[in-house]
Amino acid sequence: MDDIEVPQYFICPISLQIMKDPVTAITGITYDRESIEHWLFTSKNATCPVTNQPLPKDSDLTPNHTLLRLIQAWCILNASKGIDRIPTPKPPLDKFQVLKLIKHLWQPEFQLKTIRQFALLAAENERNRKYMIEAGLPKEMMLFIVTCFKQGQIDGLEEAIGVLNFILIPSAETMQILVENDHIIESLTWVLCCEMGNHLTVKSHTMLVLKKIIEATSSSVLERLKPEFFTRIVRALRSGITQKGINATLHVLLEACPWSRNRIMMVETNTVYELIELELGFPEKRTTELILGILFHLCSCPDGRAQFLSHRGSIAVVSKRILRVSPALDNQAVSILSLICKFSGTYMVLQEMLKVGAVSKLCSLLQVDCATSLKDRVRKILRSHFQKWRDSPCIGGSQGINPS
Repeated sequence: MDDIEVPQYFICPISLQIMKDPVTAITGITYDRESIEHWLFTSKNATCPVTNQPLPKDSDLTPNHTLLRLIQAWCILNASKGIDRIPTPKPPLDKFQVLKLIKHLWQPEFQLKTIRQFALLAAENERNRKYMIEAGLPKEMMLFIVTCFKQGQIDGLEEAIGVLNFILIPSAETMQILVENDHIIESLTWVLCCEMGNHLTVKSHTMLVLKKIIEATSSSVLERLKPEFFTRIVRALRSGITQKGINATLHVLLEACPWSRNRIMMVETNTVYELIELELGFPEKRTTELILGILFHLCSCPDGRAQFLSHRGSIAVVSKRILRVSPALDNQAVSILSLICKFSGTYMVLQEMLKVGAVSKLCSLLQVDCATSLKDRVRKILRSHFQKWRDSPCIGGSQGINPS
């Protein structure tokens, strides 16, 4: 094929390949549909690649049927030279087709087939997902999941969760859905307990959807979460999910932390213990930051600190992350150790801090370039327990902590 001269106007200006589905933008330039849609939707550009003129995402892309017929005829003519024939592309999905499919969604004989069709279309491209949002599909998918929850039905759940995972649900729409139906969150956590073929993926996708909803919801919803909510998502964390699912779960827990009743329920479901176990596996940086962020909140209550100290690796794993991950994490780790020292600083705990190197790490923070406010908090911890730690070599070499 390298020896064949391809007419220049057959070539897409973006992909530099022969166009399979040529469409003309409002700027007058013709592109292959897949390439220009990727440029507009996935790469989130708003200008024409050739002319640099404005090209909004919702602008029309007109099929260039004449050019397509020329390309197809040329391919047939050169088939003996290794050129593949280009089939006529199927018409793209539009909003009216989505609305028609939504009607089928609530007809029992078409329901499962329609759900699976939506899953395939959502995975296909950003244009399909755009029309799905415009047609109100996110709400319909959530209502389908609630219906499954109430009826104890799992057929179609995996596909429905997959569709919602693909679609970026507008925050305003999420709020409206939650106002109209208070079973959404309960239904999603129920999905976590359902046994399905691809259980790991379903659980992870469910947590990603739940994260979108929790981030968009109001404080009145977050302060009314039930014990089952935390029991189910901590169980999902324990039983194993993908890395994206883990981070989504941690985001959800962190969003719920500001309310004291939520912190109490999280401690009652052994969340502190599970987070420490997860951190002992040396997760990625973002996961560690989320874990320590949650631990800080949970250590602000007595039962949370007690659960933290009941794990033999707790102080060690927190202190070892200092100066190894990020300044934000250093701040979180010091905050946790400060709470432990202030409210649970027994002789055994303080000796444990010496033994596992927590005191040494605190002293190291005084020797490096970090925020003045952080150093002040470290000095406060060291001064408060100077008498217990005074014989430690690192204490002797640190300035400004002797209370005398």
